[in-house]
Amino acid sequence: MKEAVSTTNAPAAIGPYSQAICVGNFIHTSGQIPIDPSTGELVQGDVKEQTRQVLMNVKAVLEAAGTSLANVVKTTVFLKDMGDFAAMNEVYAEFFTDPFPARSAIGVVALPKNVAVEIETVAVASGTK
Repeated sequence: MKEAVSTTNAPAAIGPYSQAICVGNFIHTSGQIPIDPSTGELVQGDVKEQTRQVLMNVKAVLEAAGTSLANVVKTTVFLKDMGDFAAMNEVYAEFFTDPFPARSAIGVVALPKNVAVEIETVAVASGTK
């Protein structure tokens, strides 16, 4: 059975989707973009600032699901410009530790609200290996 996750500490879903879905021991987060949940506004700035907000949003959703970034097993990073990969990676490394999650990075033509980065994750419930 699947269970929706919702928190006011991350941007609310603006369409027919959930911030995350828990199924068994797995939590699948929807893609997060750099919206400040306290204001509902996009975070302005370069890809580093945007990546930091995206990962703070992911962290909030995972915490609402009872887990953490430490339990992320897979991430998918969508970048509007693959030239931003190194800058995104620098901030990404501040949020994840060894053993790092498996990851895909995909260059895309456009992202919602014309942001530079979007990240989705798959995590396991706390206490699960």
